[in-house]
Amino acid sequence: MSFLELNDLRIHFPTDDGLVKSVDGLSFTLERGRTLGIVGESGSGKSVTSLGILGLHKGGRAKISGEIWLDGEELVAASPEHVRTLRGKKMAMIFQDPLSAMHPYYTVGAQIIEAYRIHHQVSKAVARKHAVDLLGRVGIPQPDRRVDSYPHEFSGGMRQRAMIAMALSCDPELLIADEPTTALDVTVQAQILDLMRDLQQEFNSALIIITHDLGVVAELSDDILVMYGGRCIEYGSAEDIFERPEHPYTWGLLGSMPRLDRERTERLTPIKGTPPSLINVPSGCAFHPRCAFEPRTGGKGRTEVPELLETEGGHLVRCHMTREERRAAWEQEIKPTLESE
Repeated sequence: MSFLELNDLRIHFPTDDGLVKSVDGLSFTLERGRTLGIVGESGSGKSVTSLGILGLHKGGRAKISGEIWLDGEELVAASPEHVRTLRGKKMAMIFQDPLSAMHPYYTVGAQIIEAYRIHHQVSKAVARKHAVDLLGRVGIPQPDRRVDSYPHEFSGGMRQRAMIAMALSCDPELLIADEPTTALDVTVQAQILDLMRDLQQEFNSALIIITHDLGVVAELSDDILVMYGGRCIEYGSAEDIFERPEHPYTWGLLGSMPRLDRERTERLTPIKGTPPSLINVPSGCAFHPRCAFEPRTGGKGRTEVPELLETEGGHLVRCHMTREERRAAWEQEIKPTLESE
């Protein structure tokens, strides 16, 4: 069994307007030392998946089914108390907004110390030294002084580094980073990505990067999972997704990504329409209202939900077009357009 394995995970939220199917039958595996990038537009189910793995929906209104196996332990059926003991030590998360994720009334050091002492029987002095060491390792200058600073006294990049230090305080074997570089300028973003790569190699941890930025996943990921409407619509190695993508939605994401390695003569091409409501997901293929290739499916796109099928070498695609049709469309229509822009 893989270190992390999700089998048919479903996370639904009952509301007055109907059932929100945030995650609807998601399966994937992840080994130690490898990085999985989960990409998709806002509302595709990425963050809900990560919070589900950490057990942060337990005790709420969410209806959760399926299986989440972490190092041989099943977490969906486990008690909230047991999952709480795993958070921090076995698995940890770098949240999207460190200013709201960190408590404003406590110093950064106090919060790292608390996270460390929950899982280790050590004195405050030992835990403080550990916090100072961690802040130094993530690149915060004068860590012995900044350990007593409050979150609002840090810049955005410094807060993100402090958040990483807190997540790494107990050497977790699984680290989930939810949009870790969204609010940062490009130079700080590059430093944060380098830092995460170095720390992952040092601890041999499994890493999940959740983002809508394909540049970030290109930098870090071994494998990429593309989500749309709460489901996986394409999965494969980073090389496959960037060089041989097979789903029209993935083509759209690539077409809307700015490129610095070639001169662009035209404007970026956005994906038409908007992401679907997770209360009223379109019938058939959820992407069909926005898909330029839907007429080629012979009506199936509007009526039948496509299966997630393997094309070759672990590359999975959920699309009604045949593999030959998808390859031909990519090579003859999409790829030349992207390369000419």
